[in-house]
Amino acid sequence: MSVAGTWNLTIATPVGEQRTTVELTGEGADLRGVARLDGGDVALKEVALRGERLTWKHSITRPLRLSIAFDVVVRGDEMEGSSKAGVFPRSRVTGRRVAPAQPVL
Repeated sequence: MSVAGTWNLTIATPVGEQRTTVELTGEGADLRGVARLDGGDVALKEVALRGERLTWKHSITRPLRLSIAFDVVVRGDEMEGSSKAGVFPRSRVTGRRVAPAQPVL
């Protein structure tokens, strides 16, 4: 299964809904990505796909300095799961792939 492409995510946080775009590229052990946030692009860390389960981490600096861990299940062009930001409770994450990965020419 490939998860490469552009994903629009909605994160239901305790302070309201947050939206972001995640771009994933590569396959297997070479899976990597970037989150496109209001404050700029943030590289994803520890990106891993095991079966349908996709996990990654990234950090933010606004509104607080936090490390966020994502754990989602991908089925086709949709994902659903949770994120955990620091000491805050888990937040529900949903996402939809809006564009497949572009082939490298």
